[in-house]
Amino acid sequence: MTGLALSAACAAEKPELYTFREPHMGTEFTIRSWTEEGRVEDLTRSTRRAFARVAELNQIFSDYLPESELNELAKAPSRKPIPVSEDLFAIFRKAEAVHEASGGAFDITAGPLVRSWRLSKKNRRLPEKDKRLFALARTGFHHLELDPEKRTIMKRVDGMLFDLGGIAKGYAADAALEILREDGFPQSLVAASGDIVVGDPPPGKTSWRIGVETIDTNLASKDLPTVNIANMAISTSGDARQFVEIDGVRYSHIVSTKTGLGLTERAGASVIAPDATTSDSYATTVTLLGQKEGLQFIENQRGVECQIVVLRDGRETSVRSDGFLRYQEPETEEKGSLPPP
Repeated sequence: MTGLALSAACAAEKPELYTFREPHMGTEFTIRSWTEEGRVEDLTRSTRRAFARVAELNQIFSDYLPESELNELAKAPSRKPIPVSEDLFAIFRKAEAVHEASGGAFDITAGPLVRSWRLSKKNRRLPEKDKRLFALARTGFHHLELDPEKRTIMKRVDGMLFDLGGIAKGYAADAALEILREDGFPQSLVAASGDIVVGDPPPGKTSWRIGVETIDTNLASKDLPTVNIANMAISTSGDARQFVEIDGVRYSHIVSTKTGLGLTERAGASVIAPDATTSDSYATTVTLLGQKEGLQFIENQRGVECQIVVLRDGRETSVRSDGFLRYQEPETEEKGSLPPP
């Protein structure tokens, strides 16, 4: 077969959707990508690289792994600039920006509060007031100094701990999609629990159709509301599945940096943004701020939309930013759709 004939044959191949899954960061990462049959081996190698990148980031960002770079920073002496990797510095810079924009609601330095609340959830007992105040005193970005020129982070007080749970999976999803794009697979999707980032739309489509989880966990995937996005990300944060009841009060796994306790209002936020690092951190922020302040926060951001659902007196009420509904316009085909993992 001549080179021209071979090219014509390859061009005639119909792209198909391939799915790959691996466990990372305490959840399942899913990659979906469209390609021709002749490129499946290349795609498989690319997904291996993407998953390896996620595993690498977990070694940097995890607060569960004792020897992660994040925990090494926590153990480092205070009042001394500590050189860190590009990834750790980048995520701290992004977190700092979200912290400032949210008036301090989003705070990765809340590690002492998160650790204390995890123990409370396990024991089903609220933390003692003095221990909560001790943790609060070691929380806050004002205790950190970031130097972009030297790429160092300095802690101003001892006993600081960090939690990247509201941003790390989004960052990792972005990194995985970047590898797929570099390797020539732009029609790809990366999902990490409630964080989904997509590249170019599937063949013959203008977008990916994504199911948006609500507070009602009884809805089947086919009944979920959907959005249509391309080269964007969507993240959903809330306590639909992760919560604990203590003394008759339902507490979320999401910890308030004001009280040091889990949130008590049943709420969920879905944020659409240009990338998953942003959508992940903003969805957490909106949940922490609540319906009114959360909506105002989103409306102050460019290129970002959201839907906030709150359960009050057994009834769901929702509000949306002005541009959210345009992502819910129906598509004519269902190819390429993905319900939340």
